[in-house]
Amino acid sequence: MIETILTISLSLFCLAILLALYRIIWGPSMPDRVVALDMIGVNLISGVAVFSVALNTHAFLEVILIVGILAFISTIAFARFVERGDIVEHKRNY
Repeated sequence: MIETILTISLSLFCLAILLALYRIIWGPSMPDRVVALDMIGVNLISGVAVFSVALNTHAFLEVILIVGILAFISTIAFARFVERGDIVEHKRNY
């Protein structure tokens, strides 16, 4: 019973990631693409957690932490790019 529920949840997480990929490729604006990228990160974290429960192991907990940190940093970087037009501010001394 639990294996069926875990399989269904993994399938739904994969579907959500595919829908977010569609939004990234054909999104109407840059903020929509940033939100879709963050959605992929959250769904990937959830999918890895469900996969870890399905295999009854703690080996993937580090992967969850790394993906969470990378998703957070990429969301901040893209949000700054959308807001300012650049990620690293260049100081010019003339």
